[in-house]
Amino acid sequence: MPNVSPSERRAHGKALRKTVPRSSHSEYSPEGRPDPVDLITSQDTHRIQSLVPIRHGRMAESPFAFYRGAAKIMASDLSRTPVSGLNAQLCGDAHLANYGSYASPDRRQMFDVNDFDETLPGPWEWDLKRLAASIVLAGRDNAYDDAEIESTTKQSVTGYRQAMARFADAGTLDIWYSQLSLKSIQQALPTKKDRKFVAKGAKKARSKGSLKALSKLAEKVDGGYQIKNEPPLLVPLRDLPATAEPEDLRTAAQNSLKNYRTTLSDNRKRLFERFTMVDLALKVVGVGSVGTRCLIALFQGRDEDDPLFLQIKQATGSVLEDHLPKSEYPEHGQRVVEGQRFMQASSDIFLGWAPGLQGHEYYWRQFHDMKGSADVDVMTPSQMNAYAGICGWTLAHAHARSGDPIAIAGYLGSGDVFDRAVTKFALTYADQNNRDYASFKDAIKSGRIEAKSD
Repeated sequence: MPNVSPSERRAHGKALRKTVPRSSHSEYSPEGRPDPVDLITSQDTHRIQSLVPIRHGRMAESPFAFYRGAAKIMASDLSRTPVSGLNAQLCGDAHLANYGSYASPDRRQMFDVNDFDETLPGPWEWDLKRLAASIVLAGRDNAYDDAEIESTTKQSVTGYRQAMARFADAGTLDIWYSQLSLKSIQQALPTKKDRKFVAKGAKKARSKGSLKALSKLAEKVDGGYQIKNEPPLLVPLRDLPATAEPEDLRTAAQNSLKNYRTTLSDNRKRLFERFTMVDLALKVVGVGSVGTRCLIALFQGRDEDDPLFLQIKQATGSVLEDHLPKSEYPEHGQRVVEGQRFMQASSDIFLGWAPGLQGHEYYWRQFHDMKGSADVDVMTPSQMNAYAGICGWTLAHAHARSGDPIAIAGYLGSGDVFDRAVTKFALTYADQNNRDYASFKDAIKSGRIEAKSD
């Protein structure tokens, strides 16, 4: 904020407490909310219809699985909650499973927010509340007691507030260059058991790359590699039925490839041009994304043992755009990519975007590049507590890169008033999610919607 001193920015944030008290962030009311099942099914219209029941089936596995696919529901609910008026670039779907590790361009294992399909500028509180409620749900799935769940949830908010206070005192470039590596996380943990837990996950993630993907997803045919046919989760375009219009998808991918190259910097464009596309396949990924057009592309470099797997993922409108100003970017693929570049400390060298066919837009990234996620299902309460604080720090850093950390820190203050308020909201909202989950399961049972397992 040019020509505005740090003290004035901090005072501005602090003054906002008078109009939006920090304690007000505990508030949630279900009054007048849309039917949650209608919101979920409204997203199914433009998806690949044969995959929609799989999406429903994955969401039906548990309350937390449902929550992962219910970003549209929570965006609607958050739009009626108090906000300070300070904005940042939002992830838009900042639940616990959307943080993880990946390789930086210099091949270090970094930890950061790793999903940006819903990214858009907006109230920073929305991301934090989505994170906090997900921790409640994960804790309940793990059968933690109520005190452990409340403590762990509060730790995520405290971690955010304390990190934002540090960023408020840091230089502008220091914030931008700040990074969190798996090595630094491991070294900071107090017990040998916890350090071994992180080291095990890091080792598993390091093994993930295009060569590993080649061994799992491809097979040799007539002396060359092609992607396996493992329906319905992995289907090469050559094996799609005629009713699925494989040629349209292939043409869309080829057109997208031409335009994607233009979004890379010249040095990365030169690198990418050393690879040739060998095969294309539809690949079902995630929970909320199931049914969108997601492809993996196998490229070959020097020879068949020099592979590169890229993911070509459909970019649809952000669920936040129902409640916030539309993106300034003309393409949703660009919205996703630019949002990721704002929020992540370092990003995939092959990250780019392109339009496709028939109104579908795409973004491109590496499919496997030391990507890993924490196994929250087996975490002890103390491990989850530490992880919640790490996620809070990570989200604060992502917001500090695009928002005003001094004003946000001024609003948050040094006490735990805000921490307690968001924790109370999270506990209340987790109950709402469980009611929505029950309605969703009833809709499946009654035949209102179809669900099937993978």
